[in-house]
Amino acid sequence: MRSTTTLACTALLSLSATAIATATAAPAPVPAAPKLVVVMAVDGLPQEQLLRYRGQFGDGGFKRLLTQGAMFGDAHQAHGTTVTAVGHSAILTGAYPYQHGIVGNNWIDRATGKSVYCTEDTRYQYIGESTRPDDGTSPARLRVDTLGDQLRYATGNKSRVLAVSGKDRGAILLAGKTGTAYMYMEGSGNFASSTYYMQQHPAWVQRFQASKPQDRYYGKTWRPMLADADYSMDAGDTPFAISYYSESGAPDASYYKRLKEGPFVDELTLDFARAAIEAEGLGANPAGVPDLLGMSLSAHDYVNHAHGPESRMSHDHLQRLDRMLAGFFTYLDKKVGSDNYLVVLTADHGFANSAEFSQQQRIDAGRVDGKKLLNGLQTHLDASFGGGKVALTASWPNLYLEQAALDKAGIKRADVETAASRWLLAQTGIADVYTRTRFEESGATGTRIDLLLRRAWHRSESGDLVVVPRAYWAFGSGSSGATHGTPYAYDTSVPLLMMGKRWIAPGSYAKYTEVVDIAPTLAAVLGVRPPAGAEGRVLVEALQRTAQR
Repeated sequence: MRSTTTLACTALLSLSATAIATATAAPAPVPAAPKLVVVMAVDGLPQEQLLRYRGQFGDGGFKRLLTQGAMFGDAHQAHGTTVTAVGHSAILTGAYPYQHGIVGNNWIDRATGKSVYCTEDTRYQYIGESTRPDDGTSPARLRVDTLGDQLRYATGNKSRVLAVSGKDRGAILLAGKTGTAYMYMEGSGNFASSTYYMQQHPAWVQRFQASKPQDRYYGKTWRPMLADADYSMDAGDTPFAISYYSESGAPDASYYKRLKEGPFVDELTLDFARAAIEAEGLGANPAGVPDLLGMSLSAHDYVNHAHGPESRMSHDHLQRLDRMLAGFFTYLDKKVGSDNYLVVLTADHGFANSAEFSQQQRIDAGRVDGKKLLNGLQTHLDASFGGGKVALTASWPNLYLEQAALDKAGIKRADVETAASRWLLAQTGIADVYTRTRFEESGATGTRIDLLLRRAWHRSESGDLVVVPRAYWAFGSGSSGATHGTPYAYDTSVPLLMMGKRWIAPGSYAKYTEVVDIAPTLAAVLGVRPPAGAEGRVLVEALQRTAQR
């Protein structure tokens, strides 16, 4: 019989051997990077809608993302100007507007005093399509690089980066500087690129255009796909029927424009993405490197603007989009392999309810007519400083002062800022006014809205005054429809879903998250450096431990 001391020594030796074996054991293998990363933005989808309608989704679309992927329940576009171009810029740059320079869909060029569009570039034209001076043709105004740019750099430009959208800005700002963007042409119904990317389309794009898939919807009518009772939570109880036709009796520019404003443009976008995967070999790169596909599904934004996110049309569109996503994911399973791709789905901004609906809920809501507001302010400043001495230009929420005119008149900018702010704050629907002096000289107050507005202000591109409407108020006129663009939670709160079982740990994550976290997280999975302007964090809580490189 062995002594107690002998047994203790044996136990210690055994533990030591185990510790040594554990310490010297080979670490768990890190899975290869995804063969294909798909980054999807649903234009104008608030998180609230995803949650409100989730019980009606099928198994393969949003529900698959929610159950097989990671859902971030408190995700935000964390800047103060929540519009399409700004939100799309955040997704793959990981940067805020004060760095990436896209401060709106449009803003005022200080050199010319004229409005400019976020992706306009008169040096380039659409391929085979008519091009207006303010059409989006290049990412020249985007001041930082994207995840796709970093991926191409890391692989010696062997990775393929492609983006497609119903809006030019949706495609261009996801494609970055070195990817390729294709966008829907409302004059022809084609998807086309610009001469920034190439001089002529590859053969597969020409074949896709020649097949005219956009014409198959002519004469069709968009009606609710669910039973009437399933829409009981929506505003209004009248079934809708929206037909797609033209006065000419055949597909023409008016038909193609109308097509853009309903679910069929999303179906076309997904069809074009499939064609790109097939022809470009996305996810089957012969160099053995990852590819990136950016997709912006534009119709939900158009539907919400026209009818409001509380409407039956918006509800139905989301259900239709859910079924489209299910079909696309099934296609990826077969074509790329369910273990080989990673999907991220988010939105560029949320949405406020229409002012009329909010008023029915006894909420103080309304519209601020920007033209009337600007005229009233100009009259006030003319009376205060002398007619013609203070020149104002607006691209709401930004107001621009003509500094040369102030200098000539011997007027201090700070005095104009003060006078303008006091007058604006006395107007109905205005909550606050931020001035250039306030941005440049004052520190952050610690409030959420203050932080978001400072992130959204770019020293060169933004206005000398930024006007903040009250909650549930927005710039606009008319008596129907809805909009977005404010720093309030209904505009910043968006879905953020990730799925890819080799890299993403399924589950619901309640921690506060931002859309700018997407780029650094994907960079960590891909093993490349994040974009230069990225300020987001790596979402380590949602990564499989073996995927943390």
